[in-house]
Amino acid sequence: MNKLCCVVFALLPVGALAATYPIEVEKKLNGAEVSASSQAIDVNMAGIELYNYGKAAAECKVVFRNGPESPRTRKAALAPGQSALLTSSFKSQVIKLRIKVTCNPK
Repeated sequence: MNKLCCVVFALLPVGALAATYPIEVEKKLNGAEVSASSQAIDVNMAGIELYNYGKAAAECKVVFRNGPESPRTRKAALAPGQSALLTSSFKSQVIKLRIKVTCNPK
């Protein structure tokens, strides 16, 4: 039991180092029924999960912007009921991230 407690306390500082930075998500769905959920993965990496809850397929384009670095673009085609996880990594630590999601129904 003592060893278990020591392990738990040893892992506590690791949780304090988790990546936390503000993420702004701008959505332009154009009639597509898509939800977007962003998350900070690491200090220089982020992701967004897209889920198509509509009855029509959708094509989405996601642009990740981190300050002065060049924007990263990711694309996904979503069938009804399908989800996609799009990620991007950057060369420097993220201070504030802006993500623009543009979707169009097929």
